[in-house]
Amino acid sequence: MKKTGRKRDSRPLPVIGWREHLRLPDLGIERLKVKIDTGARTSALHAFDLERLEIEGRPAVRFRVHPLQRDTATTIEVTAALVGERWVKPSSGLAAKRPVIRTRAILGRLAWPIDVTLVNRDVMGFRMLLGRRAIRHRFLVDPGRSFLCGEPEAR
Repeated sequence: MKKTGRKRDSRPLPVIGWREHLRLPDLGIERLKVKIDTGARTSALHAFDLERLEIEGRPAVRFRVHPLQRDTATTIEVTAALVGERWVKPSSGLAAKRPVIRTRAILGRLAWPIDVTLVNRDVMGFRMLLGRRAIRHRFLVDPGRSFLCGEPEAR
């Protein structure tokens, strides 16, 4: 069966560029420049000062984020439920076990839950990679264009 650029219900999928502005409002992140990475299965968010804890008997994680590229002064502290851990093999080739959280992502007018691994991305160009599990059946990617969804709308 040939794949098409349509949702399962036959409506066309919105097109996004290779980089976009994303909101993670449940984490207090209202604007984050992300790289769309169809080669990465799971999304990865920049996180540092990671601390595992329990909230009401359930595993959680507290961490800090530098949400802006090339800016280590702006910091957001986040606490989120820990949904598990996942082995990830990054481009370096060395597999590592990373904590996983689930949060709501907003890109353009679409909001949906995504799983995100936490890793220090200070030396990387983007503070977050949006992997193929997060965009599958929701978007088509035009690798020659950027910011097709525009600026994130304030809510």
